[in-house]
Amino acid sequence: MRILVLEDEDSIRRMISALVQARGFEVVGVSTGVKAVDEALQRAPDVAILDLMVPGAFDGFEVCRRLRAHTATANMPIIIISALDDTESRRKATEAGATTYFVKPFSAIALLKELEAVKARR
Repeated sequence: MRILVLEDEDSIRRMISALVQARGFEVVGVSTGVKAVDEALQRAPDVAILDLMVPGAFDGFEVCRRLRAHTATANMPIIIISALDDTESRRKATEAGATTYFVKPFSAIALLKELEAVKARR
């Protein structure tokens, strides 16, 4: 399973990547929303893990909306991992098309369980 990770903090992106790679998943990590959309449209991942607050033209909400708008990525699971822990952010993420929402600091075990559940449904 191929996983796209959008996270602007290098240390967090490396940690998520190492965590999911250790379970045998292929990971592509990017630091901006534009790169995330470009990567996903070039070669659609099986799952996207998105931070919401990233620099550049597209934040995580916009990346989520754009992925949902394209046929190749419209139905893939989108997991949000964000420091935003308010009702409005959760609502906006859901409206943008997020499948699951984790708050930083997040549980590595919960993330891996979510990925395994996605894998089992495939």
